[in-house]
Amino acid sequence: MTSPSQISDDAIQTRKADHLRICLDDKVQCKTVTTGFECYRFSHCCLPELALSDIQLSTTFLGKSLDAPFLISSMTGGTELAKTINQRLATVAQHFKIPMGVGSQRIAVEHPQAADTFAVRSHAPDILLLANLGGVQLNYGYNTDTCRQIIDLLAADALILHLNPLQECIQSRGDTNFRGLLSQIEQLCQTLPVPVIVKEVGNGISSDLALRLIAAGVAAIDVAGAGGTSWAKVEGERATDLRQHHLGQTFAEWGLPTAECVTSIRAVAPDIPLIASGGLRNGLDAAKALALGADLAGMAYPFLQAAHESETAVYTLMELLIAELETVLFCTGNATLADLRSSQCLQPNRI
Repeated sequence: MTSPSQISDDAIQTRKADHLRICLDDKVQCKTVTTGFECYRFSHCCLPELALSDIQLSTTFLGKSLDAPFLISSMTGGTELAKTINQRLATVAQHFKIPMGVGSQRIAVEHPQAADTFAVRSHAPDILLLANLGGVQLNYGYNTDTCRQIIDLLAADALILHLNPLQECIQSRGDTNFRGLLSQIEQLCQTLPVPVIVKEVGNGISSDLALRLIAAGVAAIDVAGAGGTSWAKVEGERATDLRQHHLGQTFAEWGLPTAECVTSIRAVAPDIPLIASGGLRNGLDAAKALALGADLAGMAYPFLQAAHESETAVYTLMELLIAELETVLFCTGNATLADLRSSQCLQPNRI
């Protein structure tokens, strides 16, 4: 096993602050690669035989009851601004009874003084709360005990392992030893007290890899496809090395579109709990993802923008997302999420 790649407190705090600052800039969004949701449209039903008040968005995920099928995707932690953002997000997640993930907790392991920037359980005592660690860290000194530590820190209901090979390639001094990770993920799935979720960070998960992850015991998959924030662009913007900067530009639009990931995985794995994230920006995107087979619609960028502004802005965003999703169900004649998925009201756009 490679020895841990410890990063100084100042360096990792700077990196986390850079990530927040850069991700709030529209220029790191994908421009030419899209989510693929624009290739689909809903069939409008002008006589839904429903009242809008009949619409029910409640669902379950990993055994937890949710009031709506949204996920506040993993974003941040490790700085005072990140602490404020996480607390605002958690408060709103609790109000709307939706799940939330935090950013990578590596900084909290290596620099315990940063742990409180993730500790949001007191703000959200009842929600499905997801801990988060880079899967590659299992090759850099992290193990089952480390994972238990970050789960306990958050009082988390599940652990996200994020896979980010492209980001690590472009990040200055990134961790790029991904050898043997699948067997280590399998071991974690067998030994941890909570379910393991595997996600990408914006480049997508193929159906072939999904099947291997399911065979290893992963409880859920978050496709985190291309079409939203490009972490190649983010790391390219941060790079002080000209080579890394150019790599970020070259691979800025790399990845599998989110809609393609959802449909391909659902075709081969009809029962795996599935999260669609990567470039979703509104309730209509969420509705398309759910109709294609996702169980939850995850978003980061819209929530980051709102939480950076205020807690009130996050409330307003969440109310709008719910209203948009309800409108889709109403105008397609579907009262529930199960109805939406089975109705086949989402069709490819006509050319």
